[in-house]
Amino acid sequence: MKLVSYLKDEQEYLAVLINDLLYNIDVLHPDLPGTMSMFLNYWEDLLPIAKAGASMLKDGTRSSNKAIPVKDVQLLSPVPFPVSCRDGYAFRQHVEAARRNRKVSMIPEFDQYPVFYFTNHHSIQGPGEIKCMPDHFEKLDFELEAAIVICKHGRNIKAEEADEYIGGLMIMNDISARRLQMEEMLLNLGPAKGKDFATALGPWLVTLDELEEFVVPAKENHVGKSWNLKMKCSVNGVQVSAGNLADMDWTFAEIIERASYGVNLNPGDVIGSGTVGTGCFLELNGTGKLNNPDYVEQWLQPNDVVEMTIDNLGILSNTIVAEETEWSILGRKKG
Repeated sequence: MKLVSYLKDEQEYLAVLINDLLYNIDVLHPDLPGTMSMFLNYWEDLLPIAKAGASMLKDGTRSSNKAIPVKDVQLLSPVPFPVSCRDGYAFRQHVEAARRNRKVSMIPEFDQYPVFYFTNHHSIQGPGEIKCMPDHFEKLDFELEAAIVICKHGRNIKAEEADEYIGGLMIMNDISARRLQMEEMLLNLGPAKGKDFATALGPWLVTLDELEEFVVPAKENHVGKSWNLKMKCSVNGVQVSAGNLADMDWTFAEIIERASYGVNLNPGDVIGSGTVGTGCFLELNGTGKLNNPDYVEQWLQPNDVVEMTIDNLGILSNTIVAEETEWSILGRKKG
């Protein structure tokens, strides 16, 4: 199923997407809860009921006059209010290229264990406008990623069982203000302000049963599902990035294993994959300058339209908007 959260009359609704039409979740069964957070908390009991209702709509054994064209609603993040949001570092190609561009060797610890950082789960949003402050435009960047949502409680989850805790996949754009990020990380903390103002998820959450035909083996010496899904990003209609979700070295299952060590994971926790190889301007600009000293860097500008596509997960479209202010935190630096 493709699960969609949308806003109407200042109220959040949960729906299923079938042939570009939305059916509110209660159309599938009157006892199903109307929000994603409630659905996730009872996922194992409710998913079979919802799938059965969706199947009847698809095959025509159930009809409804309550369908809404998806183009007519304001889409939210599929998980509008995540309990938390972690972002991983799973693609070796991206890490290797970024380090090569800084003229440092590949760090061996990358191949020993997966890592992640916490980002601001209150700044999660869906398709649409991304509002940015003046300092964010100091090297504003996209990051092409996928994300999962946890669908049941767990603690000390082994990677071999961790795929059972994944509710589905969605596209993630980890918007990054690189100057703020790089300044902070000189102090060995962060990324913090470089990342906490916006992360986009969407356009919908695709449950794993819809993606079963795309499952491929994890890379050698790794555990968990991987998916052969092409990824790309365009800015103002020009493709700038391409990759494949199957290029993840660390699987989501392995990231879950590490994240849950000594910690409770809860329904509604979101975990990103990290950036695919070539999946951000920081990497692309670094590679360009390494090969050509005259390379002209590109960063996101006001009114840019960023479109991310992952096969079978949809298209996540966001427009960069400059907030009407001259307020600068960089201008408050001492010394």
